[in-house]
Amino acid sequence: MTNNLQFYIDGAWVAPIELRTLEVVNPATEKAFTQIALGSAADVDRAVIAARRAFPSFAATSREERLDLLGRVVAVYERRKGEIADAVTSEMGAPTKLSQQLHAPIGVWHFAQAIQTLREHKFEEQIGQTRVVREALGVCGFITPWNWPMNQVACKVAFALAAGCTMVLKPSEISPMSALVFADILHEAGIPSGVFNMINGDGPTVGHAISAHPGIDMVSFTGSTRAGILVAKTAAETVKRVSQELGGKSPNILVDDESFAAAVAHGAHACFHNSGQSCNAPTRLLVPAHRQEEAAAIAGRIAENAVVGDPLLETSVIGPVANALQFSKIQALIEKGVTEGARLTAGGPGRPAGLTEGYYIRPTVFSGVTNDMTIAREEIFGPVLSILAYDSEEHAIAIANDTVYGLSSYVTASDVEKARSIGRRIRAGMVHINGANGDVAAPFGGYKQSGNGREWGRFGLEDFLEVKSMFGYETA
Repeated sequence: MTNNLQFYIDGAWVAPIELRTLEVVNPATEKAFTQIALGSAADVDRAVIAARRAFPSFAATSREERLDLLGRVVAVYERRKGEIADAVTSEMGAPTKLSQQLHAPIGVWHFAQAIQTLREHKFEEQIGQTRVVREALGVCGFITPWNWPMNQVACKVAFALAAGCTMVLKPSEISPMSALVFADILHEAGIPSGVFNMINGDGPTVGHAISAHPGIDMVSFTGSTRAGILVAKTAAETVKRVSQELGGKSPNILVDDESFAAAVAHGAHACFHNSGQSCNAPTRLLVPAHRQEEAAAIAGRIAENAVVGDPLLETSVIGPVANALQFSKIQALIEKGVTEGARLTAGGPGRPAGLTEGYYIRPTVFSGVTNDMTIAREEIFGPVLSILAYDSEEHAIAIANDTVYGLSSYVTASDVEKARSIGRRIRAGMVHINGANGDVAAPFGGYKQSGNGREWGRFGLEDFLEVKSMFGYETA
């Protein structure tokens, strides 16, 4: 890439108003491998002016014109998917196989779903003598995180384009390289000038400027609950729409039946996936009290056998966590689990054996965890599994709901209707029944302090639409 020290504004790569740089660190080596420019409020102003200028004409485009644009993006993205995968591996340490099979392709999946959703969506309907019209919301500001960089960029941008919105994106400064490739993909696909704009920068500067800007009609934020609160407070001053996908502490309830052993293994693998850096990871494993030791033994074996190492090696299943701050936070929370009395079944503080550099975490399993312990309350965002015991189905549901979060949840039972019944009683935006995967056509988002609004599919499109009532239409 030759655009590292530039921003994408009004259809061109441009230099920042004042050059400030930040080193981008490879978490596997703890060494910088490139630099990016950091933006300012003045750079955000430039991008917002471009987006506002482009909005009227882009919002007026036809469904067919936007479908054509999305199709061109998919074609270019498919051809350059390997560049995205390489960038993700370098910037946040995802193993090559994971980057190639999930991190990079998920961007295409969201654009393909946006195409299908746009084809089918009804933008007008008749209610009595009123014509109800759904139209593009306006200029959107996007602030995205480092853990699934292309997933969170693509699911916002694809559906905003489908709706006819223009936008300003600030990707995470920790994982900016995949977003630079993505911006170049949109440019190559011929996106109209000003429709998509991207500025690298940090949260306190560029993120704050986007949240506060009176020329931005909506801010969509994915990240920590702490940061989300700051975004919402800042956005409130201009009464803009706020959509947030925030933290999680997802419960995984296992019923006492023949599905148990396989479900423990599945839950442990899911917890450690992507080095545990998923907001919807099943980090609280809820098991019948008399099977807690069995669960600990199964999960412990999976943790001990997980291959942690250089993301460029084919054998590595778990790479490093994305940055030094996260590494230190996870180490401190593992220590906290020990001091608060949880039983360390596998893993623990320090790096895995043989790894002397890189932000690698030992996959860790705690048993004997109670829901008042720090490791059961706080989002660790690392490969750390907490096993909690329950005495009855009612007790399990009470533990599951005893959290400030409500993003996702998991239930496994041989009797699928029983699993569905339990799932309906969990206060969370998503429930995975019997190991079912997520669905890019279905809404993604949570209850409580896990955020508001929904992304993906029809609900993701509707987040970027305003609703207008036009009175005085005669009924058919």
